[in-house]
Amino acid sequence: MKLIIKWIFSAAALLAVAYLYSGVTVTSFPAALLAAAVLGALNAVVRPILVLLTLPVTLVTLGLFLFVINALMFWAAASLLSGLQVTGFVAALIGSLIYSVLQLAIEFFLERLFPK
Repeated sequence: MKLIIKWIFSAAALLAVAYLYSGVTVTSFPAALLAAAVLGALNAVVRPILVLLTLPVTLVTLGLFLFVINALMFWAAASLLSGLQVTGFVAALIGSLIYSVLQLAIEFFLERLFPK
């Protein structure tokens, strides 16, 4: 149940990103649901590999390169889907930052709603 609620809130967060920032466009709520699922899959599978491969750069930049990796995941999801559009890398960076903040709020809310 928690996974489905998180998925729906993540889709709503993508719609909020599109509303707050003009560089990101989401066509509909079903497109946002699909984009949230693709983002989740990319973050679960591809992101750990990229983090491992770019570990030296991440250490030199004191972790700031992780923002670039997040933006690449956001941009990759937009390139795979027609319902999510990102105008460029800077838009992906800003959109991923807003989405990350909203995801933190979702995690906080769900932890309060479903304590372990």
